[in-house]
This record gives sequence, C-alpha cells and structure tokens, in this order.
Amino acid sequence: MHDCAYDYYGRRVATCSSDRTIRIFDGEANRARGTHVATITGHDGPVWSARWAHPKFGTLLASASFDHHVRVHKETEPNAFSLAYQTPTGTHDGSVNAIAWAPHEYGAKLACASSDGSISVISYDGQASWTVEKIPNAHAIGCTGVSWAPAATPGALVSAGGGASVVDAKRLVTCGCDNLVKIWRFDEERRVWGCEATLSAHGDWVRDVAWSENMGLPMNTIASCGQDGKVFIWTQSEPRGAWQSRELHDFGAPVWRVSWSTMGNILAVSDGNNTVTVWKESLDGAWNQISAAA
Repeated sequence: MHDCAYDYYGRRVATCSSDRTIRIFDGEANRARGTHVATITGHDGPVWSARWAHPKFGTLLASASFDHHVRVHKETEPNAFSLAYQTPTGTHDGSVNAIAWAPHEYGAKLACASSDGSISVISYDGQASWTVEKIPNAHAIGCTGVSWAPAATPGALVSAGGGASVVDAKRLVTCGCDNLVKIWRFDEERRVWGCEATLSAHGDWVRDVAWSENMGLPMNTIASCGQDGKVFIWTQSEPRGAWQSRELHDFGAPVWRVSWSTMGNILAVSDGNNTVTVWKESLDGAWNQISAAA
C-alpha cells in the first residue's frame, strides 16, 4: 500500500497500492477494523496516491499512477464509483507521483506532480468540463510532491477582526529530485504559474512537502522531508518575504511523508525506519516529539 486518505468527514478511507487498485473502507460500520465497501480499478500501473475532493463538489476521488495518468472517480450510487475524468495521453510523460486538491474556495482544482519534471493543475467547472494548465520543467529529473497554500491570507483573522477571511492568491509548494523546494504563484491577469521562491536545504531528493493551515495567523509554514533523512520547517513571516528554514530532526533514514494536523500545529512524519513520529510546536517555538508508532 502506497497511500491512504480519509474523506472530508473522516468516515471512509481510500487506499491504493501496487496491485493497481483503489480500495474504499467504511469506518462507520466497524470502527475497529473498517469494512471494505468498494474496489476501483482502471489504472495500468501501481497507484501512488489517492485524494478526496471537498464534498461541495460531490463525492470525487482522484488517483495518480505510474501509468502516467490521473483519474477522477465519482460516486454515482452508494459505494459505486465510475470514471469522471482521465488525463489525456501525453499530459504527463512519466509517473504521476503525487496529487493534491486545492482549498475549496478556489474551486475544484487538482495539482499533480510527475516524474517528467512538470506540474499540472486540472480544473473542473462542475458541468463535465475539465481543463489542464501546465508548469513545465518545474523540477529537474522529476517532481515528487505537491501541496496547496491555505486560501486564507496569513493574518486574515487579525485584520478582519475575527470575521470573514480574505482569500489569498493561489499558491503551490512542490519538491523534486533536484533537492529543491519551490513556491509557485498563479498570475490571474496572465493566467500562468510563476516561481516565487526556490528553497534549498536538503542534500538529496526531497520526497514530500506539506503547507500548514495558518488558521488566519500571520505566518506561512511548510514542512519538507527528504532522502537525506531530514525534515525542515520553513516559515515566512511577511508576504513575499524571505523563507527561513529550521531543521526539525535528522532521522538517519529516508523520510517519505509529512502531514499536518487540521490546526497546523502538529506534524506527522513517516520514515525509512518504519516509524511514524508526531511532533508539536511549543510556545517558545521549539518542536518536540510527542508520540511514535512502529
């Protein structure tokens, strides 16, 4: 199994693996083990990633595969899924390694990272029309991870007096085999993605990136992990300001995934020691391990 993802309500989980299938489990009927309720087929290679869309767009589940394709599956009846979209042949010329749905404020948009070095952003208008934007040559050798920035502008809760948040420009963070982390911003006037910042700290392939929810606080925070066994926390305290890096820990083995809690103050890390550790930031800014599972 390469990936698993809970739906918005935390009731169902999708898993994907090298057997080319996606399996859906319902945790409502059997909370201890989960009940297998559906198997989705169609990919011609290992499935690396699966992600649920926000429910405002219906029950959509996206998957990315070694077969160069991204597929979006729509639930048409309870626990019955049909193919809603597949990227056209040639969209990517290599394995699609990671996918991420945008915050729902931006609409139904799916970012995809590929071994061909490019990033694609797939958009759905709700009327069966799908369009694709490309960021070519995003990372030399290949892209391994992608994550969206929160829709709320950092500091929005403060500036709005606790009221409605202000929607920020669309931004992505990506990582790749060039040992780099890159920040991308979408230019609404020119309708193109441009590289806003290139971050360098890792000494080997960067395996994953995750942009933390800021909950309206005046700071952007990103976690990255790599083949070098290290996890870095990147922070930006001012809009378009410089990013500062801080090493969380050297795990002594490749680190495969990083994932933030909903509040953005707890980070889960999975590494090559077959261990998942959980880290929390203290009031003085230090990161401390609070849990581990092997």
